[in-house]
Amino acid sequence: MQSQPTSRRRQLRTWRPGPGPAEFKPVSPQGKSKPLLDLASNDYLGLCRHPDLIEAAGAALHSEGVGAGGSRLVTGSRPVHVALEEALADWLGRERILLFPSGFQANLAAVIALANRNTPVLADRLAHHSLLMGVKASGARLQRYGHNDLADLERRLKLCRHHQPHQRPLVVTESLFSMEGTSPPLSTMAELCEVHGARLLVDEAHALGVIGPQGRGLCHGLSAPVSIISGTFGKAFGSGGAFLAGDCAMGDHLLQTSGAFRYTTALAPPLAAAALTALNLIQSHPQWGKQLQERAEQWRGQLTARGWARPPGYGPILSLVIGSDQQALNRQSQLEEAGLLSVAIRPPTVPEGTARLRLVLRRGLPDETLERLMSALETG
Repeated sequence: MQSQPTSRRRQLRTWRPGPGPAEFKPVSPQGKSKPLLDLASNDYLGLCRHPDLIEAAGAALHSEGVGAGGSRLVTGSRPVHVALEEALADWLGRERILLFPSGFQANLAAVIALANRNTPVLADRLAHHSLLMGVKASGARLQRYGHNDLADLERRLKLCRHHQPHQRPLVVTESLFSMEGTSPPLSTMAELCEVHGARLLVDEAHALGVIGPQGRGLCHGLSAPVSIISGTFGKAFGSGGAFLAGDCAMGDHLLQTSGAFRYTTALAPPLAAAALTALNLIQSHPQWGKQLQERAEQWRGQLTARGWARPPGYGPILSLVIGSDQQALNRQSQLEEAGLLSVAIRPPTVPEGTARLRLVLRRGLPDETLERLMSALETG
C-alpha cells in the first residue's frame, strides 16, 4: 500500500455544537475547545438547528420511531415519505419524486437508470465522485468534457451521433459545483442535449433552497427537458437523505428496477419530517436564497479588493485556491487561530496543485464575519 505525504493524509475531527446556530466547539484528541465560527458546513440556510425542524423530527421520532425498519417496498413506507415526495414534486414542477437515504445512493441510482454498457456518458470533468461511481456501476463508456465547456460538450455529442447513431448519450453535470462554486449555463446545455438526442442528469444538491427561482434550483423553468434531477436534504434543508425527481415514467422505472431504492432501509421518518418542515420554511421565505447570493457578491468583491483572485460563481460557495496541500493546511490553521473554521480541500477532491480553502456563507452569520476573515487572511 503506497504511503501518502503527511500533507495529504486525512484525519477525523469530532465536533460538537457550540453556543448559537453558527458556532461549533471542536473536540479533538488534543482536547481543543476554542469555539470556531463555521465557514465550512453546507447548512446554507442555518436550518439544521432550527426549532421547527427539531420539533418536527421529535414528533416523528415519538410517533414513528427512530428508523423505518424496512425498505419502502416492504414495511418502510410511511405517510411522511409520501407527503414529502408530493410536496417536492409540486414545488419543483416534476411529476414524480422518490426518496433515498443518501445523495451518493441517489446519484448511483440515477446514472444506472439512464445508462448501460452501451451508453456514451459525457460527464463534466469536475463532476462529483458519486456520479462517476454511477457510471462505473452502469458499465457505460465515460468521456469527460471540460468544466462547464459547452463547446467541448457539443463537439463530443456530435462525435457520439456520428460513431454511435443508435445510442442515446447521457450528459451528467451539477448545477452548483461544490468545490468550485461555479454553475453551467443549464438552459443552453439542456437545449443542446435536446438537439442531439441526449438525456440530461443534473445534480442540484448544492443549489436547491439557495439558487434558482425561489430556491428551486437552476433546472426549474427550463424549456428543454431534464431527465432526472438529483437533490439532497443534508445541505440547505438542514436534514438528511436525498431524492430523485423525474416524470412518471422515469419514477416508475426507478421503482421497478433500482436496486439502490429497493434494497435499502427507507429514509428515517424523523429526517423526512424535518426535510418537509424545511421545505415549508423555504417556501415561506423565498428571499433567503437571494439574500445569501447578495451577501456572497459582497464577499467576492471584498476578497478581490484585498488582492485575492475573485472566487468564481455567484452562489454561497467561495473557493480560494491556495496551491500546495501544505500551504492550504497552513491557511486552515491560520484561520482557526482567528476563531474561524474553513477546511483545506486537497487532491483527489480537487485537481493537483489547486488545494484550497472552501468558504461557505450561511444565513445568520454575524455581520462582522467578513472583516474577521479579511483580517485573518492578511496575517498570512
